[in-house]
Amino acid sequence: MAEGLTKSAARNIFYGGSLFFFLLFAALTAHSHWYMVTDSTDSAGLTESVVHGKEVWEENMCINCHSIMGEGAYFAPELGNVWTRYGGRENPEAARAGLIAWMKAQPLGAPGRRQMPQFDLSDEELNALIDFLEWTDGIDAQDWPPHPAG
Repeated sequence: MAEGLTKSAARNIFYGGSLFFFLLFAALTAHSHWYMVTDSTDSAGLTESVVHGKEVWEENMCINCHSIMGEGAYFAPELGNVWTRYGGRENPEAARAGLIAWMKAQPLGAPGRRQMPQFDLSDEELNALIDFLEWTDGIDAQDWPPHPAG
């Protein structure tokens, strides 16, 4: 019986373990990609307006204050479920009108409160941004955010 681990056995364990974990990493990466493409993303609802809304989101750097799906800053409310919070599933027209009115009314000027800047978005940009927020609300976020108020 051998007294300890030989050099060749240690090398084989190292290479075998490295290969095993590399293959495991590759399989988990492939599974994550497959899940995002097939289950997690609503590609059928991904319209030109939704894409334009994402561009508006990025151009105005909304993520510097808001979070969406848990990503971004926590200075302002989470917007991953804003469509549901405004009642968009029950009354889409009222939710769209409410979101547009809210964004056009900014900043509110309430003392002691955080102020959202006025971006002077066109009606097309506002509607595209709301389409993006509606699309984002439809993604299976696995119970995120944990609180309905965002």
